[in-house]
Amino acid sequence: MKKTGVILFLLLALSWSAALAGQEVLVVQSMRVKPYESAFAGLKAGFPTRLHRLVLEESGPEQVLEKIRGIRPDVIVAIGGNALHALKPIHSIPIVYTMVLNPEQIAAPAGNVRGVSMRIPPQKQLSALLDVLPGISRIGLLYDPAHNGTFVSEAAAAAERTGLDLVARELRHAADAPAMIMDLKGKIDVFWMLPDKTVATPATIEFLLLFSLESHVPLFTFSEKYVEVGAFMSMDIDPYDMGLQAGEMARSIRSGDAGKHSGQEFARKAVVATNLMIARKIGLTPSLASLPGATLETRVFRQIQIVN
Repeated sequence: MKKTGVILFLLLALSWSAALAGQEVLVVQSMRVKPYESAFAGLKAGFPTRLHRLVLEESGPEQVLEKIRGIRPDVIVAIGGNALHALKPIHSIPIVYTMVLNPEQIAAPAGNVRGVSMRIPPQKQLSALLDVLPGISRIGLLYDPAHNGTFVSEAAAAAERTGLDLVARELRHAADAPAMIMDLKGKIDVFWMLPDKTVATPATIEFLLLFSLESHVPLFTFSEKYVEVGAFMSMDIDPYDMGLQAGEMARSIRSGDAGKHSGQEFARKAVVATNLMIARKIGLTPSLASLPGATLETRVFRQIQIVN
């Protein structure tokens, strides 16, 4: 019985390898969730041949690595942070990542690792915010230096160039967030919520939404889901286009033109969403010139915006 099982395993492994014979690009995806599926759809759209995919939550890291070592693809595309983390032992095959929030904390860009950052340049975010709220001058935020120290430094420089005052407060313990948010009352025109694990906890987000309504301070955030529950505006990445962008990097590597792309590129598109009913509740009159077709009766308005 054991011998039969071993033979069956070998037959399956051989058939899998045969199916991928000559396959140059392999996709490793963390899990089957909508944003990752959208990124994979974008990636597929940029390739004329069928891509083969391994889903980490279905195969497991060791099985994925075993299959990669047997196949030896020319390029691996990692979709999601867990996928990139699972590929850390791979040093001899080029890896392109996408949909990874803090890739430098997993695998710093090196000779074989490059990809598309989920970060939208702070200058682009501030410019979009000023397009909609041209009268603001003071923007507050909380951040954990361990997660967003570099980004906030870049944001401070961008704010200075734009003529804005960035009121940034370091937060190292989530429990301290409510008191620090209240300390900003009367000192800021907008609160900028970053994708920061220490700051963006469920309890803090709920507190921020109440703070925004009660203090009439609009909340500018990184995900449309928060706009749907009470934030004023978000600027989020477009997963489908991030897949396309990662595909362009993978194709360049396959064609021998890896130098065409840097170690890490910013996402080139963003989705801007505004909740104009919230704007009315907190007494805002946003500039609608940059939001064609929007009216104050529109609850959430979405707009694709080029940011590169």
